Amino acid sequence: MKTVLHFIITICFLVISAEKSNAQKPSNNQKPISELFQLANTYQQDYNSLSRFYVIQNSPEKRKRFETLSKDYISKLDALQFDQLSRDGKVDYILIKQHLVIKLFELSTEQKEYDLLYKWIGFGEPLYELEKQRRRGKQMDWVKVAGQLNSITDTLHRHSETLKAGNITFSKALTKRAVGIISGQKMALKRVYEFYNNYDPQFTWWVETPYKTLNNALEDYAELIKSKVDYSTMPKDDGSGIRGNPIGKTEILRRLKNEMIPYTPEELVEIAMKEFAWCETELLKASNDMGFGDHWKDAQEKIKQSYVPVGQQPAAMYKLYNESVTFLKSKDLLTIPTIAEETWRMTMLSPKRQLIAPFFLGGEELQIAYPTNSMSHEDKLMSLRGNNPHFARAVLHHELIAGHHLQQFMNKRYKAYRFYNTPFWGEGWALYWEMILWDEGFAQSPEDRIGMLFWRMHRCARIIFSLNYHLGAWTPQQCIDYLVDKVGHERATAEGEVRRSFTGNYGPLYQIAYMIGALQFYKLKTELVDSGKMTYKTFHDTILHENNMPVEMVRALLMDIPLDKNFESSWKFYKK
Repeated sequence: MKTVLHFIITICFLVISAEKSNAQKPSNNQKPISELFQLANTYQQDYNSLSRFYVIQNSPEKRKRFETLSKDYISKLDALQFDQLSRDGKVDYILIKQHLVIKLFELSTEQKEYDLLYKWIGFGEPLYELEKQRRRGKQMDWVKVAGQLNSITDTLHRHSETLKAGNITFSKALTKRAVGIISGQKMALKRVYEFYNNYDPQFTWWVETPYKTLNNALEDYAELIKSKVDYSTMPKDDGSGIRGNPIGKTEILRRLKNEMIPYTPEELVEIAMKEFAWCETELLKASNDMGFGDHWKDAQEKIKQSYVPVGQQPAAMYKLYNESVTFLKSKDLLTIPTIAEETWRMTMLSPKRQLIAPFFLGGEELQIAYPTNSMSHEDKLMSLRGNNPHFARAVLHHELIAGHHLQQFMNKRYKAYRFYNTPFWGEGWALYWEMILWDEGFAQSPEDRIGMLFWRMHRCARIIFSLNYHLGAWTPQQCIDYLVDKVGHERATAEGEVRRSFTGNYGPLYQIAYMIGALQFYKLKTELVDSGKMTYKTFHDTILHENNMPVEMVRALLMDIPLDKNFESSWKFYKK
């Protein structure tokens, strides 16, 4: 009897163990991880390790090491049999190699600019060597080091006198690079000083005074370099106070190629104009529905006056958030993890931040723009009017769910080894959701429609003014006027948008990425959802499980499109 009982228990244990084992295995519906997972992960860790070690920006040592890193990983990729890779592996191969080629281009540009500036910044190279020795704690001849620092200071003073006396100027790009190089040399000097000072009495005795003298001289020299910009190579100040750096058509095309956008700047402006015309048609419909006929600016003015009282914007936005998430769930448009819903939170943008971000910013933190008591009366009113609930209806979900917060949440959890980062995916996806919620009827009234159209027109306008500016056709003031006259911006918010576009920490293509990326996702939706091949939910969940990448690569994954080792973008996603 005991034997039989033992046998039964053993069988039960084996069955349970087998079930548990099977449960831990990926189902047939789960895609296998890419063969390049380990290579991508190792590259990122190597890159991060080297970045923590070679911390002096623009130093020859760092530049050479990262050039070697990129070339080494290109060799690793070239050793792979591309045709034998899975679909995911081929996509990763293409994107990793493109990333490495871009890195080499950037390093080459840095080297060329360093060489052009060498006469004016080469004096600091001994500082790189001092930092190199410091990393391993080497005991040095401090009398000799003090002499080196004095010699560098003397050279700096001679260069300064030459620059002050002569008509010597630099392009804005070279000025920026020179200031960056000097900043790196100053950092190398500081790291040496902070490591040895007081810990080595001989260092403190000999080097402290030469260090302080040289440190001050480097600061003064950097300020002098900043004053030597050749403004004849830059657009003149048109009165807006905004002086960016137009990059020209050749550079725009290079960057578009990197983003896998096979269109010229002129073609993209034409696309934006067509989308803008659609918005204008819909705007007039909504204006008529409100009783204003074709006087859409009057209708928009009424909407701007609907702002909530100061102090009540966070509560109004929380209510709108709940409406948008309830709507997404009711339509079964995508999966929303409970922790994503749980962990977003609010902060308020400072008046200074609102100069370049006059509306929402998003992600895990919803950053709200609303006036404070320290603002001028005019700025208070413009902030209130520009952040009214009907305008906010289009963008709250853009910033939270299913936009930036959900994107970032999913990117950390699915195929997180993919380190590719393009605003055409990031901003394009968020704007795509504005389009989907429009199609699905999230706008409850003509006022809501005008609010949502304001933002879609704004995205079109971003392409138009941004590319015209970088092509040298428009000035910043023309861009501001366009936003005010054609979109209906408050002048202060228009100035903030243009300032953000041309002087903020955004790439030249960032502003066009919203609409163009959204149109790419929308086209992919017509190919897969409208055709009945996927449900909305499957389509959206699948995209979020693939992580950030050019949308053409998303398409290749979802549609199993054949890929070539020497892939070049060819997807013409816009026909209207």
